[in-house]
Amino acid sequence: MRMEQPHPVRWRLWSHFGLSARLLLLTILFVMIAEVLIYVPSIANYRLTWLNDRLAAAQIAALVLDAAPEEGISEELEMRLLDGVGARAIALRAGGRRSLLAAGDVPAEVEKSVDLRTVRWSDLVRDAFHDLFFASDQPIRVIGSGMGVDFVELILDPRPLRAAMLDVSRNILLLSLLISAITASFVYLTLQWVIVRPVRRLTGNIAEFSGHPEDASRVIKPTNRADEIGLAEQALARMETTLADELRQKRRLAQLGLAVSKINHELRNMLTTAQLLTDRLDRGRGNDEAVQRIAPRLVATLDRAIAFCESTLAYGRATEHLPQRRLIPLAPVIDDLAHLTDLAPEVGIGFDAEVPEDLMVDADPDQLSRILVNLIRNAVQALSQTGAVEGHPCVKVKAAREGRSVTILVEDNGPGIPERIRGDLFTPFQGSARKGGAGLGLSIASELVGLHGGAIALDPVRIGTRFRITIPDRDAPEETV
Repeated sequence: MRMEQPHPVRWRLWSHFGLSARLLLLTILFVMIAEVLIYVPSIANYRLTWLNDRLAAAQIAALVLDAAPEEGISEELEMRLLDGVGARAIALRAGGRRSLLAAGDVPAEVEKSVDLRTVRWSDLVRDAFHDLFFASDQPIRVIGSGMGVDFVELILDPRPLRAAMLDVSRNILLLSLLISAITASFVYLTLQWVIVRPVRRLTGNIAEFSGHPEDASRVIKPTNRADEIGLAEQALARMETTLADELRQKRRLAQLGLAVSKINHELRNMLTTAQLLTDRLDRGRGNDEAVQRIAPRLVATLDRAIAFCESTLAYGRATEHLPQRRLIPLAPVIDDLAHLTDLAPEVGIGFDAEVPEDLMVDADPDQLSRILVNLIRNAVQALSQTGAVEGHPCVKVKAAREGRSVTILVEDNGPGIPERIRGDLFTPFQGSARKGGAGLGLSIASELVGLHGGAIALDPVRIGTRFRITIPDRDAPEETV
């Protein structure tokens, strides 16, 4: 079924009107419709009353005729009685006696007969509009009863009735227009004050805010209204505040990205020089046990740092590549991170690893190391700033296999993470609980865990902080039968 489209010319004309003008026109239209609904029964009732009044006058005239002497009444009095009733002839029957009062010959034919003794409202409405718009000049017969009279019949000229109905219709029309104008004016002023002006304020603010969305002073100030307009103002204020904050943050991040690109470019050059020096140290380490133990770790760390800087230069931000996963033993990876507690030698932070030697994890070794480095560094920094809540400061790492995944727990006995930042813990630049922290470590760890198809979460503990990392195994290829 094809829906009819609005006529383009009519739609353009309607669109030229503002909201206030449309409300005014619609209010006038609706009031006029209501007046029409009132007019229909009103004009029918007026016609019925008019005819009943003529019947009542005819009955009085007939009673006068009935009380007259036997020789009758004069022709002049008879004409006055008929003119007073507005009839050409009156026929009456009462007490078995029939009387006739007529001026000249009684018309042989009438247009129609109206019997008011048995009348229905549908007939009254139909006959009223017929007499108003389609009636001829032929007389009509009206029949009724009452006041002790069995039968009263009138022959009437319909033109006075039609003229009276036109007068009433004109008066109703003028009154309707007046009521419509007054009602529409009050509705217009009320809607203008209550709805249109607040809506214009909203649209004006949206237009003004869109010009400079980062300017917090352009955020709309909600009024104390508790209706839908007030709710819209509050929602718009929240949206504009959030949008302004987001845009300011995006601008800062763009500037930060440019700065990071410059820093990474210079840092890569410095790390390249450090790598050359480390290679010399590695070649000449001789029998020095400390050099033999530290040099490989230093070389591996510098290699990861240079690779990371090169990936950062791609777009001015860190773009993590897909993990190169393989089965590796987890214990050596964690043992290589035990030296991170040396970042706070004055505190004397302990490191406790409970990882089975035969535990294998399906992961990218470099990315897994970065995940654990971020978590352990955060724990060490928290303990170095506030100390342990209970016992000696210590970082613990536990791991175990659970079905087709490996679970790693990194916990400390520090002060814990404040409740106010737990909702944004893994959001960049917002999840730092440490003064001066960038809020990137947990975000990076969460991204790397997600690339492995795993999950990272903060466990509820009585004291300290504990992160739970789950690294699932890759799906094994299906065997061909």
